[in-house]
Amino acid sequence: MDDLGIMVTSFLNTTLVDLLRDRALSSTAGYTFLTDGETQTEQLSYRQLDEQARSIAAHLQALRLEGERALLLYPPGLELIAAFFGCLYAGVIAVPAYPPRRNQKADRIRAIAQNAQPAVVLTVRSLQDAIDLPGRCIATDAIAPAASEWRSPDVEADAIAFLQYTSGSTSQPKGVCITHRNLLHNLSLVYQKFGHSPQSRCVIWLPPYHDMGLIGGILQPLYGNFPLTLMSPVAFLQKPDRWLQAISRDRATTSGAPNFAYERCLKISPEQRSRLDLSSWEVAFVGAEPIRVETLDRFAEAFAECGFRREAFYPCYGLAEATLFVSGGKKSDSPSILTVEKTALKQHRVAIDPAGERLVSCGQVVDQVAIVDPETLVPCAIDRIGEIWLAGTSVAQGYWNQTDPAFEAMLNGQPFLRTGDLGFLHNGELFVTGRLKDIMIIRGQNYYPQDIEATIAQSHPALQPNAGAAFVDSGDRLVVVQEVTREQWRSIDVDAAIAAVRSAVSQQHQLQVEAIALLKPNSIPKTSSGKIQRFACREGFEQGKLEAIAQWP
Repeated sequence: MDDLGIMVTSFLNTTLVDLLRDRALSSTAGYTFLTDGETQTEQLSYRQLDEQARSIAAHLQALRLEGERALLLYPPGLELIAAFFGCLYAGVIAVPAYPPRRNQKADRIRAIAQNAQPAVVLTVRSLQDAIDLPGRCIATDAIAPAASEWRSPDVEADAIAFLQYTSGSTSQPKGVCITHRNLLHNLSLVYQKFGHSPQSRCVIWLPPYHDMGLIGGILQPLYGNFPLTLMSPVAFLQKPDRWLQAISRDRATTSGAPNFAYERCLKISPEQRSRLDLSSWEVAFVGAEPIRVETLDRFAEAFAECGFRREAFYPCYGLAEATLFVSGGKKSDSPSILTVEKTALKQHRVAIDPAGERLVSCGQVVDQVAIVDPETLVPCAIDRIGEIWLAGTSVAQGYWNQTDPAFEAMLNGQPFLRTGDLGFLHNGELFVTGRLKDIMIIRGQNYYPQDIEATIAQSHPALQPNAGAAFVDSGDRLVVVQEVTREQWRSIDVDAAIAAVRSAVSQQHQLQVEAIALLKPNSIPKTSSGKIQRFACREGFEQGKLEAIAQWP
């Protein structure tokens, strides 16, 4: 099928069920999962996926679960993809989430389950015993083939396909309601902006539980009718060269990740680089966290000898509340860089300064965008930084089972989504400068500081509750500043307290604290109403102005 055929077929489809049914009839493409991150593979064609999805859906339909939610707890791999489509084929709302891990509390999973109220949990046999949730739990890899018993569901374009939960580091996660219309519209935008065709090939290691890995990674190749090679995030984190080896071996044209992943690849040895051929890589998308010009420069220089072209870098911007993709540049162009005055930037002004801070453009917004003063709710002047507001078909319906002002904004009589992100437009291109709220982005995922702070306060008896701050400093390090209690600040075992903080954050949030300052009682910056001033904490830490009794390292 040619490129025009892809667009016409996709236009005629109104749900992902229609899309996969079409691909199963006409396509030879599908998914390959690298079970060891290198050469051992499992494969699933679109035809085989359709058969497995129908069998799972028939089982769910027999249980009369249409319209209910199903919590999907799977390791990365092909079983998760089959279960996801099994839900769609049954008219069940899929809720993908990180599976339980050994020796880890399941607070996040329980919080998602509390909010989504799933009628069933779907998983694999190897994880069934580790799941401690009420209700029915089904291992889909034990379901007998029954594709012929499937009945096509009565699903419309505006039906909810799945709930995309925000990172889940919060004890009160929010599930974004993504419809079939949202998905197909956004997938069409990615297809066009990335310049995809049936000749494209993709490699992805991103977590399949989030929008970038699920929609941009797993669903986009299906939409574009081209093959995808997958590996688990752990496989990449253990050996970053596995990612580039897969691109080289499969002659991939599209792959990408957050900024931190490109940084990790800079540690690949010259000997390993000598075995890579990255000349096929046309779209190296980068997003999900602040994009650093220095990283792009260093990566392009380090891998030029492997055939990597700087023009392949594709900075982009998106968020789950807008399905996935919001803005991106021209595929053929190098990333656009704007140099601005640092002082003005801190004042939410945009002033060109050749000696200032370099910002990476995230390209043109594909739907509607407004830059709005978050206090007055009035559109900003062209040289001002404001909150990014969005409107269009990709904007989700809202959060599951809760209202939120983010989806209730109005501008000139039209509804807009408040993203919580700050930025500005320059010559029609979007530049993202930070976040309005305190959400921290680490390795491409959002973390709420108050949850980390609560973990810290409970990690050691000498630490004062509600008197700590977690933030990411200018060096992209996770930093903790924490008061000690008045009773123990003169006798505290500093080494034990620091070790307890690091261990607790690692176990509860899978994050590494890279700097800790223990503070005197009643010294942490707070507002008059008693709220922690995280920005003041960060500034005080970086300038050495906090009243610290100990600091690590």
